[in-house]
Amino acid sequence: MRSIWRKLICLVCAGVMSLLLSACHGAGNIKGFSIPEQFDTSKHIEITFWAKNDTNKTQVAIYDSAVAGFEKEYPNVKVNIRYYTDYGKIYNDVITNISTGTTPNVCITYPDHIATYLTGQNQVLELDDIIDDEKYGLGGSDVKFDAPKRDEMVEKYLDECYIGDHLYALPYMRSTEALYVNKTFVEKLGYELPDVLTWDFVWEVSEAAMEKNEDGTFKINGQNVLIPFIYKSTDNMMIQMLKQKGYDFTTDAGDVLLFNDNTKGLLYEISKHAGTRAFSTFKISSYPGNFINAGQCIFGIDSTAGSTWMGPDAPLSDIHKDDVAKDIEVVVRQIPQFDTENPIMISQGPSVCIFNKDDPQEVLASWLFTQYLLTNDVQIPYAQTEGYVPVTLKAQNSAEYQDYLSRGGEDNDLYYSIKLDATNLLLDNIDNTFITPVFNGSASVRDAAGQLIENVTNSMRRKQTVDDEYMKKLYGDIISLYRIDQLGASVSGGGKAADLGPLPLGSRLLIIILGAIWLLIIAYLCYIKIREGIKRNQHN
Repeated sequence: MRSIWRKLICLVCAGVMSLLLSACHGAGNIKGFSIPEQFDTSKHIEITFWAKNDTNKTQVAIYDSAVAGFEKEYPNVKVNIRYYTDYGKIYNDVITNISTGTTPNVCITYPDHIATYLTGQNQVLELDDIIDDEKYGLGGSDVKFDAPKRDEMVEKYLDECYIGDHLYALPYMRSTEALYVNKTFVEKLGYELPDVLTWDFVWEVSEAAMEKNEDGTFKINGQNVLIPFIYKSTDNMMIQMLKQKGYDFTTDAGDVLLFNDNTKGLLYEISKHAGTRAFSTFKISSYPGNFINAGQCIFGIDSTAGSTWMGPDAPLSDIHKDDVAKDIEVVVRQIPQFDTENPIMISQGPSVCIFNKDDPQEVLASWLFTQYLLTNDVQIPYAQTEGYVPVTLKAQNSAEYQDYLSRGGEDNDLYYSIKLDATNLLLDNIDNTFITPVFNGSASVRDAAGQLIENVTNSMRRKQTVDDEYMKKLYGDIISLYRIDQLGASVSGGGKAADLGPLPLGSRLLIIILGAIWLLIIAYLCYIKIREGIKRNQHN
């Protein structure tokens, strides 16, 4: 009998050890990466690159050219590109593929997403060592093309790719948000457009524009449609407004500071203008550039990378040419500020991460290709397609790029004036930009920040009452919707501290097995006690 108990306990312990070992290695049993002494150019290697593209043929051509250029330098490497229409789809597919060990080699992404990818052990390559490697680091001696050296990177953009104490990505392109203004309408309303606008100025002009004629049309444009102020990304709106006020919406440790009176005060202000319909959002009304170009909007906030869609002469547009208001002037300004002497705006834009694989040569090939994306041959042409800024000083300071910046307005395509103005806006304000804390779940908190504005705006449009009782319910609904109380950190103003949320399946099985071991041990001890008691009774 005793041997049976021992066998049962041994079997359960073996199961626990199996789970622990699999947890240590992660999906696909990927090991840690060590830089090879030499890149094996005789070995055929295939890598996959997942890129984001909005059907922009020029950008596709740049990617194709980058692949061709890299494969010319390294003929033994084949790069396969898979295009996605948005970053969210890349994120979802990566999460799915992590569980099966079939992630891409190189991926366009955001630090918020990488923080979630890191839940898979050794999945995302740490770049701390390889970036400074003498042979294969940035601009290393054995790199076959003219890659930027580390000191030729924009240090602020490189810093944005650290999660905790480790570097997990390289920046690819950077943008910020800009305020696109129908200057013609602002002056028609009797206002002089300042160099830096305040939120109060934008709200005041927006409300003044709501005046109508007797026939119901708006006086400012003579049309039936006018939305004076439209914001594309409401998560950025809330985050930047809080930052300008001196408030954080999360901490680096992942504590959520969003659900409090600071946020409530901003929501009440936004709700007033949503109620008059002077303010709306992209999700509710559609893209601000379409309304601006049709003479149906005065202030539109969007990324500087969206500048090619703004203005009556924009090279890109979603409205018919007959609907474009040709008699308006659109200009670029910083997003509205609370303190015009100390402007604050968000830094955003895609980065590139590398996924670890069992073959070090394959990983090294991925790293070399990632470096190639930072060469002037890729950085400058890609930045010219939209209002992006190159992430290397090597590209920014080149004669080619400086010539490009100096030719704004020469045509309405490559040198489109609004695009160049938006680009220069970011270049002039790099030191005024900030990034948000990154942790597993930070993407959900960002989404929650925007959803607060979306809900309040929708409620006001539906003539609902927005008061303290409404806000209390709103906070609870958003916390539940985005599972903010399951991130493992505290929630400010949420009414309760966050719990750990549902554990992964492997962890739950581990707890069950450990519990079973203790039950077996207790049962075995009880069995020994009973058996000894029986023996004593028989002896007596």
